[in-house]
Amino acid sequence: MSKQNLNPDILILNRLKRNDESALTELYNKFWQPLFMASYNVLKDKELCEDVIQDVFMNIWHNREKLEIHTSLKSYLYACARYQVFNQIKKNKDKIRVELFEELNTRFQNTTPETQLMHEELIQHINMVVNNLPEKCQLVYKLSREEQLSHKEIAERLDISTKTVENHITKALHAIRLSMGTSTSMAMVLWLSKNLFK
Repeated sequence: MSKQNLNPDILILNRLKRNDESALTELYNKFWQPLFMASYNVLKDKELCEDVIQDVFMNIWHNREKLEIHTSLKSYLYACARYQVFNQIKKNKDKIRVELFEELNTRFQNTTPETQLMHEELIQHINMVVNNLPEKCQLVYKLSREEQLSHKEIAERLDISTKTVENHITKALHAIRLSMGTSTSMAMVLWLSKNLFK
């Protein structure tokens, strides 16, 4: 038997392709908890994370016959979870709390490399959206999020009213939320194609 045939990932994939449900159960038992925790560190919503994990394993099963994985099974599952996390953000952008976009750096201090990658992708996306906002709106958002200034402190520094500060921050968060429906999903497709098929 060749080394490739002894590879545990290849063995379990072959079992899946032969419609062996116990192979899916093994995968689930081994990976559901770390995938759930990585997802929860981003979404902070138990029900949405349960949906993420369910979708990952349902997709694996539904696509088992044509499944071709050119990386480790673990990396593939984390990539699937990342895709589903962003899918949940896209589908639930009106329900997801504003806190999702706040204090991202402090929330991700003690996380797995996989969760860190989700965090970095979120930060990059948010920065791209913020950089396309009107100049004053950008400035207010950055003073609030990056320098942690209060609305009053920002108002005093920029010589504007606190109500204007609130309006700018609301506008920025609204733009970020709306952007999750298009740009992020495309970014994830590009990321997946770059990392899974090299």
